[in-house]
Amino acid sequence: MSLTGAMTPAGLGMSTIIPVLEAGFIDWIVSTGANLYHDAHFGLGLTMHRGTPFADDVELREQGVVRIYDIFFDYEVLLSTDAYIREVSAAPEFQRPMSTAEYHYLLGGYILEREKALGISRKSVLGVAHQCAVPMYTSSPGDSSIGMNVAEQALTGSQLRFDPSADVNETSAIVFDAKTHGGKSGILIIGGGSPKNFVLQTEPQIQEVLGISEKGHDYYLQMTDARADTGGLSGATPAEAVSWGKVDPDKLPGTVVCYLDNTVGFPILAAYALAKRKKRRLKRLYDRREEMMRQLTEAYQEAKADRDARAEATTVGRRH
Repeated sequence: MSLTGAMTPAGLGMSTIIPVLEAGFIDWIVSTGANLYHDAHFGLGLTMHRGTPFADDVELREQGVVRIYDIFFDYEVLLSTDAYIREVSAAPEFQRPMSTAEYHYLLGGYILEREKALGISRKSVLGVAHQCAVPMYTSSPGDSSIGMNVAEQALTGSQLRFDPSADVNETSAIVFDAKTHGGKSGILIIGGGSPKNFVLQTEPQIQEVLGISEKGHDYYLQMTDARADTGGLSGATPAEAVSWGKVDPDKLPGTVVCYLDNTVGFPILAAYALAKRKKRRLKRLYDRREEMMRQLTEAYQEAKADRDARAEATTVGRRH
């Protein structure tokens, strides 16, 4: 699943994402950093409130209230969460380069402990993803308050660094593992933006860059309010994705795009799935990352010579 928009501030973390994670319906996630940052508030016992988009924002600023459309919360919520992330990120196990999945897994473990201390549970997607070993990636890790606080840590001499290359290869390894072991790859896209492309680009990474024979994702379901005619990423259609190798052309007739508000459509879809389908065994893909990376690396090494030969033949042909 890819996740954009203010889903966790609106309460969809607890009401929608956590139940489908626990039911085994979502195996891995690419999210904006903002959704995970605001998710952490709930695991830390902090609160957000329903407000109105028609408030005077100058007055809100003077009163120390932050607004996300119709969601209000105290500025101290930001400061408290920032301080917690900095404190956790300074721990010894964080002092190395790592994928964003590793970072979020470790952070989720700490949030689980905080929930236990506060006597609460199932409030944080990060915490439940840790329990379920669901890897959670952020395609633009510097573009959120989590990334901002990690950047502050770098100024203090921290060795923590996000490794985007690890994210690209790990997500591709997950798809490759599914497709080479008799499974299929289905993508649920909530919104659009960078997470949408990141989850879909796994197939071009496998085919175009690594040179491994593949056809594209098998299932494509998107909920968005973005139009296709602007040429923007959020509104790009599954047919357009076929031209990039992101979606299997044979599966294009079965792709679905729902043009609606995600805070309405996503809970309805989740409620239907939970009511109509039995829970699945958790795949716990986080625990299998090294194994899947070995498989991808071996396949890449086998395909590399043919990939380079094709590239050279194309270059020579163009010269003549």
